[in-house]
Amino acid sequence: MPTRGIIFDIGRVIVRINPRRALQALRPGSAGLSKAKAAALALGGSMGLSEAIWAKIQDDERWPDWQEGRMTPHEWHERVTSRLGVALPFEEFCAAWNSVLEPETILPESLFAALAARHRLAVLSNTDPLHSAYLEERFSFLRYFPVRIYSCAVGASKPSPAIYLAALRALDLPAAEALYIDDVPEYVNAARQLGCDAIHFQSAAQLSAELARRGIPAA
Repeated sequence: MPTRGIIFDIGRVIVRINPRRALQALRPGSAGLSKAKAAALALGGSMGLSEAIWAKIQDDERWPDWQEGRMTPHEWHERVTSRLGVALPFEEFCAAWNSVLEPETILPESLFAALAARHRLAVLSNTDPLHSAYLEERFSFLRYFPVRIYSCAVGASKPSPAIYLAALRALDLPAAEALYIDDVPEYVNAARQLGCDAIHFQSAAQLSAELARRGIPAA
């Protein structure tokens, strides 16, 4: 069946994710720093301290609640600063948290303009209330995406089928007519299991080649 809709992940596909930017402000106190160093050592020194701290945050048992909208920003602020041993006011925390999203995108808006002329476009992202609001406020590429599915808004996150089905319903398309693009193989496979075509994103050039192979004009 022809591809009528294209669904994009956001982080590390459209928007660059840079934990170092956020963690310049979220520098942990002595207890949090020791735990982060221990995490880095446990991984055999395969990641830097910033990545270790970011991994520690994402490993929080309440991370799914934050990503799926069951925690408020104020509750998350209190939890993260407490775990890291940081004294940071709420507004400064929000600014630090959102700075992980780099302003320069990976993919150009011209690509989305070309695709939107012939296809229904959607974004589908595991993200939280702070990041989703920041994306809506700061990133102009979203004007090409009338359908925006955020895990914190729908109460489900990838790889749960529920979040993919929410995107398909919003696009009013069967899975067989949708193409899904993500940098995480597990999430790509979850889309395929529902019947979508899917691309494991690795670079802008690779994506362009994959679209061309499917006969989808990208310019």
